[in-house]
Amino acid sequence: MNLDLKHKQAIVCGSTQGIGKAIALELANLGASVTLIARNEEALKATKTELSTAAGQLHSYLCVDFSKPEELKQIVEAYLQRQPTVHILVNNTGGPAAGPAHLAKTEEFLSAFNNHLICNHILVQACLEGMKNAKYGRIINIISTSVKAPLANLGVSNTIRAAVANWAKTLANELGKFNITVNNVLPGATSTVRLKTIIENKSTKTGHALDAVTNEMIAEIPMGRFGEASEIANAVAFLASPAASYINGINLPVDGGRTGNL
Repeated sequence: MNLDLKHKQAIVCGSTQGIGKAIALELANLGASVTLIARNEEALKATKTELSTAAGQLHSYLCVDFSKPEELKQIVEAYLQRQPTVHILVNNTGGPAAGPAHLAKTEEFLSAFNNHLICNHILVQACLEGMKNAKYGRIINIISTSVKAPLANLGVSNTIRAAVANWAKTLANELGKFNITVNNVLPGATSTVRLKTIIENKSTKTGHALDAVTNEMIAEIPMGRFGEASEIANAVAFLASPAASYINGINLPVDGGRTGNL
């Protein structure tokens, strides 16, 4: 099985912590040159030093705030003047705040739509020509198992993740003829800062102890534990590789079996 990513250029968003960082590390381990995108420059510099250079890769970073889509567009277009071919694009952005949909302000939906779908779209459009010319493209979106079944108290997230999933499936249908695949990875409960926040919010709302909330969530997972960011990264790395050349337009849950439907 060919998992070799030598001579491949990757962009990984939200890549200074959690799932995004784990993905960047794994792609570099497989030989890719990685460009990190996040908004904290000090964290970007630190993460860059952790990336493998065993295959002679040259890594870089772009400091961008996804709440400013036009700024993202300008920075990425300038980057592509220097590095015109990106083979792998991993769209990954921190999820919206928890809360029921009926209490969410319209501004929350608009902000999440910009941070996720609009910024994803800007990146795809910027990278598309290089992927076509290279006859190799992997667009991988990190979204949520909520596209299979909505998750309680994540109203804005459920809504926006579903929009991204359908956007991605549409792109998969359009771009497959160029040897560009578009797939979604759906992490379940994964040991990250976001999961910790969700547990804390649920504890505050219910009055239950943190341990009780944690154990309740784990009880819903057939494998009896939370996932690790590296396990999500392994799935992404496979989809980014030549070995996944005929996998296109799928939603892949990596959730220990928690999602209750196929």
